[in-house]
Amino acid sequence: MHTVILKPKHALPFYARHPWVFNGAIDRVEGSPAPGDEVELVASTGQFIARGLYNAASKINVRLYSWDADQPLDAAFFRKKLEAAVRLRHDWLKLNAGPNPAYRVAFSEADGLSGLTVDRYGDYATVQFTALGLASRRAAFGEVLRELLGVKGVYVRTEKGIGQLEGLELHDGLLCGEMPPAEVVIEENGLRFAVNLTEGQKTGYYLDQRDNRAAVAKLAGGRRVLDAFSYSGGFGLYARRAGAAEVECVDASEPALNLARRNAELNGLDGVTFARNDVFGHLDQCVSAGRKFDVIVLDPPKFARNRAALPAAVQGYRKLHQQAFKLLERDGVLVTCCCTGLITPVMLEEIVAAAAAEARRDLQILERRGPAADHPVAASCRESAYLKCLISRVE
Repeated sequence: MHTVILKPKHALPFYARHPWVFNGAIDRVEGSPAPGDEVELVASTGQFIARGLYNAASKINVRLYSWDADQPLDAAFFRKKLEAAVRLRHDWLKLNAGPNPAYRVAFSEADGLSGLTVDRYGDYATVQFTALGLASRRAAFGEVLRELLGVKGVYVRTEKGIGQLEGLELHDGLLCGEMPPAEVVIEENGLRFAVNLTEGQKTGYYLDQRDNRAAVAKLAGGRRVLDAFSYSGGFGLYARRAGAAEVECVDASEPALNLARRNAELNGLDGVTFARNDVFGHLDQCVSAGRKFDVIVLDPPKFARNRAALPAAVQGYRKLHQQAFKLLERDGVLVTCCCTGLITPVMLEEIVAAAAAEARRDLQILERRGPAADHPVAASCRESAYLKCLISRVE
């Protein structure tokens, strides 16, 4: 067994079961572990802490999975981790009930599987590997997932830039079983959505917003709704089904809007307009035209992937809100979503509050929300708490 020895006074986070060991915490490595090899992590005193998988090419040199000195990271170990993840979604959350279910099966660090994300869409599953150690074991993961979920096929989706970050050469493609069709139709809270598993964003669809879409829909009856960064139309279509008087979906991607149009058709929903435009530019045009909305949903993509990009991200969120306050009617509802992990809940509220003050609008936060329960947060890895959603009333 190769051994990774920590520097003095660097062991506490790992005793507390944080799974990421960065290079700066490591004193030395005994042995010559290859990328993806199993290693033991020990304190500077020589005391065992955990077992993990090694990757010198990554900023995270070791990802930890077991704190049991007698538990090897073999196929049986990872199978048990997947079984535990599936039990949560099936036995407790009951997300596999009904036709064409869609839910997150495994959520990386939150399920003790750092570097692996699995989503189910009806008869198919998508997997995303963001750690070399687990990616090198992908064939075994695929077969276990087919067995546990009873799906026809498992498809790999890759994240932009992950190859460079992990020293990993991986491409989108079929992992095992049958190739998914061009369109998979799922059901979510009684609505049907078409998902493209091979070309859509992320792993196909934003499952994490399931409960937030339903919460916003309750406020949309009879209202004029703007769904900004609408992608496949989730918030907007929920609102229209709930009786919204008008819904406008705005996105810069024509394929995304085509998917949203298809989803409106699948659910027999008219009264929804679709605008292809840069959202910032579209909001400026709406302001110039004197348009008003009763509900505005801001659900942009991640604005910052590293700390160097954080100041620009903060400015981007602030500008969005400055525009939104000009477009909201009195007693309007503003829905603020943020998936940029580097922006904390406190920071997000400060951004919204500053924009409200600048617009001379009073703002009441009605709900502080996060992702759906199939995207849990690991208490030992707070970085797994990424999605923030504020529902606010603007006077």
